[in-house]
Amino acid sequence: MKTLLAVLGCFIAAIGSAADAERPNIVFCFADDWGRYAGAYAKIDSRPSLNQIIKTPNIDRMASEGAIFRNAFVTAPSCTPCRSSLLSGQYFFRTHMGAILNGAKWDSSIPTYPLMLLAAGYHIGKSHKVWSPGQPADAPYGGQKYAYEKSGRKFNNFSENATEMVKAGATFADAKAKLLAEVSGNFQSFLADRKDGKPFCYWFGPTLTHRAYEKHSGVNLWGINPDDLKGKLPSFLPDVPEVRDDVADYMGESQAWDAGVGVIIAELEKRGELDKTIFVISGDHGMPGVPGGKCNLYDHGTNVALIVRGPGIKAGRVIDDFVNLMDLAPTFLELGGVQPPAVMTGRSIVPLLKSAQAGQIDASRTWVVTGRERHVGSAREGNLPYPHRALRTKEFLYIRNFAEERWPMGSPKFTSRADLPKFEDIEKSTYAVFADMDASPTKAWVVHHFDDPQYKWVYVHAFGKRPSEELYDLAKDPDQIKNIAADPAYAATLKQMSAQLLTTLKQVEDPRVGPSPVKFEFPPFTLPGK
Repeated sequence: MKTLLAVLGCFIAAIGSAADAERPNIVFCFADDWGRYAGAYAKIDSRPSLNQIIKTPNIDRMASEGAIFRNAFVTAPSCTPCRSSLLSGQYFFRTHMGAILNGAKWDSSIPTYPLMLLAAGYHIGKSHKVWSPGQPADAPYGGQKYAYEKSGRKFNNFSENATEMVKAGATFADAKAKLLAEVSGNFQSFLADRKDGKPFCYWFGPTLTHRAYEKHSGVNLWGINPDDLKGKLPSFLPDVPEVRDDVADYMGESQAWDAGVGVIIAELEKRGELDKTIFVISGDHGMPGVPGGKCNLYDHGTNVALIVRGPGIKAGRVIDDFVNLMDLAPTFLELGGVQPPAVMTGRSIVPLLKSAQAGQIDASRTWVVTGRERHVGSAREGNLPYPHRALRTKEFLYIRNFAEERWPMGSPKFTSRADLPKFEDIEKSTYAVFADMDASPTKAWVVHHFDDPQYKWVYVHAFGKRPSEELYDLAKDPDQIKNIAADPAYAATLKQMSAQLLTTLKQVEDPRVGPSPVKFEFPPFTLPGK
């Protein structure tokens, strides 16, 4: 395969005079496990939701001054494959060993947008997580070469560190200010390294919304009353005190994330750079440690926030076009005057951003494809993945499970109450049971109610084996609970969506539908013929 430098050489030449023109800065705020939680989404949600409770004034401001996307999805609801996809502008399964979490390695022959922008004259840098695990030196922008973190990394564990400071006698306001000063210091260091007024590309990637959180920090630090969440949880999350407490803690971390975004905005404003900057806010997948969220192809796992503000973007627009986060790589390249390489399967959303329209702008953007192979490597016996792909349209969600005999969230590791792990073990250790769902109080509660007549269905929905095909009518079933794949009334829809999904996967060379799909279950995860 061509080396990265050779690939870059083919495309940087296309910049031409654009390199001398004024190009926008690009600031990408990307939170781990954040999902789609911001007050701005309460205005476009069609039913009660957590967005009616959460307070995110900085994110909301960017939405009101820019565009907010209703239908933004990740290619994979797991951190490493999602980020590999985003950086490369390709479906996750095209990124070789970047398509997994445990054991991931980056193939430096795959072009990535930050390094292409670097070659085109951008000053690039990051704080905290970009690519994982370990962010090795040859990772695409994930290594320490471009890291700006000398002011500190404690913001990544906001609730734990803030609680510790409060217990030591500080006020929450002082603790919050100290942690936010890290964010400011890191960003200032990045800006100080900028040479000759170059445009810059910065990735702010804190992990505070990733498990674990300090228990009761939602109410103790942020004043989020768990009882205020009554009636606003999706139906697959039991509306009980333990779950509401857990979700309130997650919302507290989300509000801390918003505060960090506010620090970046304030610094740009102070320097007169905000209106010269494409400011993008998103996250790598849905809520962790809960049914239907992270590692699932239901909306709770794949539908994420996407908010974009910047020069030439008409404010106050809600965009209904379906967007996949791999579309951001060609978008950022186009904004930077760089021709996206043909290998990218993502499509630039610059036409959507520059349009004056709202609602559905591009008539072809009415669907996305998502998928997953593996998350935690040891979740199932034999280190096997759980291969599945999905097609999401406005009306339906279709999921194809390629190995229905396997456990989707990993093996149970118990057969009865006699060998059921303790609540606190499930709460603290991801590997206690069903290792593809993060440890959490919610997970422990659902597992410990596996035989409760009222909540057994939640346990089965979260952890049970799934049929080869799933289909959900989103108008009737927005939480995607009732699988209608076997309903004769939907036979034509099932056939059409199945055909569209498989056709698309073949077109983009998904090894899972190639001549030897089983070879994709183990390293090196290369594309057919490569």
